[in-house]
Amino acid sequence: MQSHLTLITLSIVLTVSACAAGQDQRLNNKSSQHANSRLAQGVTVSELSKSIWCVFQDKNNNHWFGSDGQGVYRYDGKTLTQYTTKDGLPGNRIRGIQQHKSGDIFINTAKGLCRYDGVRIAPLSVADGKNEWKLQPDDLWFSAGQDTGSVYRYDGKALYRLTFPSTKRGDEELQRFPRSKFPNANYSPYDVYTIYQDRQGAIWFGTAALGACRYDGKTFDWLYEDHLTNPPGGGSFGIRSIIEDKEGMFWFCNTRHRFIVSLNHHTGKETGLIQYQTEKGVDLASRAGAEAIYFGCIVMDYKQDLWMSTFGGGVWRNDGKVLTHYPVKDGNKDARMVSIYKDNGGDLWLGTNESGVYKFNGTSFEKFRP
Repeated sequence: MQSHLTLITLSIVLTVSACAAGQDQRLNNKSSQHANSRLAQGVTVSELSKSIWCVFQDKNNNHWFGSDGQGVYRYDGKTLTQYTTKDGLPGNRIRGIQQHKSGDIFINTAKGLCRYDGVRIAPLSVADGKNEWKLQPDDLWFSAGQDTGSVYRYDGKALYRLTFPSTKRGDEELQRFPRSKFPNANYSPYDVYTIYQDRQGAIWFGTAALGACRYDGKTFDWLYEDHLTNPPGGGSFGIRSIIEDKEGMFWFCNTRHRFIVSLNHHTGKETGLIQYQTEKGVDLASRAGAEAIYFGCIVMDYKQDLWMSTFGGGVWRNDGKVLTHYPVKDGNKDARMVSIYKDNGGDLWLGTNESGVYKFNGTSFEKFRP
């Protein structure tokens, strides 16, 4: 029920009137559990915002585009509809879009999570007093945002905000930058930049300063290497991309190494650390004439090739043998990408910071215009 439902107008034919009344009651019942829900009428627009941070395609093949300040857009192949706080969004800065098996669309904003049931948008309240760390097949996971050090888990009935168990490295990081001395520090070392589910069903969280955390429903295990988080030239990148390739190897942020993660990681000598080995990856930095290349997002296509997007250095495809570079231009300048997404049909999309949306046409990425 992804497209807007049309209420049947009053008719002298009693059977039609009864159908309309029945439909009204069904929609009211579906949304009544959220008292603060709002009818999501949206407005028809002709173009997307230039700042699109995420792309998503639902089960009915509608495309959704989450902007960094202008709400979310829904494109059904013909009409582009924009939804904002006027339609019930908690905020207009969109950070993620997913769909539950129920068909409802969940939109993560910088000011909280909401649900769109095809008719109304309702903000979701966090369940009181519960730290429900569990791993169930139909869970949806979201980052809870900057400076929270936590994630959201939606289990189909309730929304939980979950904090990570404290770690030695995390405690040391907090001691290095205490809020009492750095009142303007707007981050937690446990902040989550990316969430990925591996083939074993475990959930990986890429964090701001503590590496990658693997949660299998029972235990938390961590993988940290400084070069994955901190670029050679200074600064901190954090873990912004995680993927498991066709051979079961893991890639984190850059291609310098790929990681062989032990499935028996709990039996290692040090509790709480993932046991792994590394092997040489691919050297993109020398090809690009740079010290190091870090990837904000990675996806795997239907051929199981890896597509890796950089912030301003285009997209790289790795088929296991050949590396192919695809520049992404906005006029004469490089587009700054913040996401890469593979839709239901296998098409690749790019979300950018200020250049709109790009779609791969088979040979290059070109601007998408609805």
